Amino acid sequence: MGRDRRDEFELLNNLYNYTVPESGEVFTKLLDTPKAKIVRIVSSDTPPDTLYVQEEDEWVVLLEGEATLEVEGKRKVLRRGDTLFIPAQTPHRVLSTRHGTLWLAVHLY
Repeated sequence: MGRDRRDEFELLNNLYNYTVPESGEVFTKLLDTPKAKIVRIVSSDTPPDTLYVQEEDEWVVLLEGEATLEVEGKRKVLRRGDTLFIPAQTPHRVLSTRHGTLWLAVHLY
């Protein structure tokens, strides 16, 4: 008898049911398959200073709030509804976020 994959992930009743962290960001894996991973990200107004260089392509959509990113040394401001495609191996970091910024990140393998 196969294992129920739903047990591997946090089940959400509503995408907008979350608590904003006091600092940093909270990552909640919504889906993980061999070809794609979808993550909900909730940001405080003090995101970590982390340089990301990922093995996979990433597409993000900003659902609420505002964020400033640095992608290959260039600043990009995202507002509600904006999307951004970040190819694999592209250096990027989150410079600032508005308290309660909500994103979806889709990682493509």
